[in-house]
Amino acid sequence: MSEEARRNDGDNDGPVEEELEESFDSVVTEGAERLHRTVRAVIVTGLFGGLEVALGVMAYLAVLDETGSHLLAGLAFGIGLVAIYLAHSELFTEDFLMPIAAVVSKDGTPAQLAKLWIGTLLANLVGGWAVMWLVAQAFPQWLMVLSESAHHFVDAPLNTQSICLAILGGSTMTLLTRMQQGTTSDVARIIAAMAAGFLLAGLQLFHSILDSLLIFGAIHAGADVDYLQWIEWFGYTVAFNIVGGAFLVTALRLVRTKELVKSERKDEAA
Repeated sequence: MSEEARRNDGDNDGPVEEELEESFDSVVTEGAERLHRTVRAVIVTGLFGGLEVALGVMAYLAVLDETGSHLLAGLAFGIGLVAIYLAHSELFTEDFLMPIAAVVSKDGTPAQLAKLWIGTLLANLVGGWAVMWLVAQAFPQWLMVLSESAHHFVDAPLNTQSICLAILGGSTMTLLTRMQQGTTSDVARIIAAMAAGFLLAGLQLFHSILDSLLIFGAIHAGADVDYLQWIEWFGYTVAFNIVGGAFLVTALRLVRTKELVKSERKDEAA
């Protein structure tokens, strides 16, 4: 079949498939909405994101303490990502696809992106820190599992393995965002959230928010872990989460839909 015939057989007259065009429109619209939030809205949304992901961490710890299996615990952690989706909150690592697409399409500015990233990241950490204090006090029997989980991250050297684990952590969350924007089915979006939770927690990928909460819980519980160790680990993990999400996934997505990006820029300039 010729190229012209293939184009004529499609439902869309645009330069890319109809499904991609619809997904792109959804991504840019949602990204622009996030970029134009007030500082108060960014902080409140981020706080709730930290609170809700902490519920997933609590479920993770409960299963890990009972079974010793990181894979089973990873399935339980998916509860946190489902809660974030249903409650319309967000994690810092969810803001690598949609807001960047909006900035590239001239529907927002780099300054707005910086406000969103910084505000969401700090609010996630504060909200998660508070809930993990409650968890550590409510379940003192989890001291050992919290300590072991925290040491897995803070004792990791900055080497190729750690860098790759952090890149995969960022790319996994961005792929989750992409999958959820690619469907209108709530069931499919929940399944995607559970799958991403399994990969993040079950495989112990380096994720700047999820794993920080485990470290905070260990500190609250009295384990031999401190905030300096957390900061040393957190610094490079955030950087490589961004590499995984913004460059490995988002950049390729924008290249795939470059015609739509150009069209959106023209519409904004008009």
